[in-house]
Amino acid sequence: MRPLKCRFVECDPEVTVFKPRGVPSPQLQTIELRLDELEALRLADHERLHHAEGGRRMGVSRATFGRILEGARSKVADALLHGKALQFRDGRKS
Repeated sequence: MRPLKCRFVECDPEVTVFKPRGVPSPQLQTIELRLDELEALRLADHERLHHAEGGRRMGVSRATFGRILEGARSKVADALLHGKALQFRDGRKS
């Protein structure tokens, strides 16, 4: 597996966990959403940028941007459809 290329991320969320209301955190499954995935969602879905421009802004290829976005959308859909929490993480190994 190739090491991850450095990705430029402009967003720095004030909130690091998003969860369903009324369900205690210990009872929830949590899905980790890396900050590069959140950034791809922001650029594509909030700013409505095309993949080529989103990739340029993140410092990755159009295809890589598309893969990051696809993974992010899948995780968010899983959380919304199955009542899971989303935890935003920087993606670096500790």
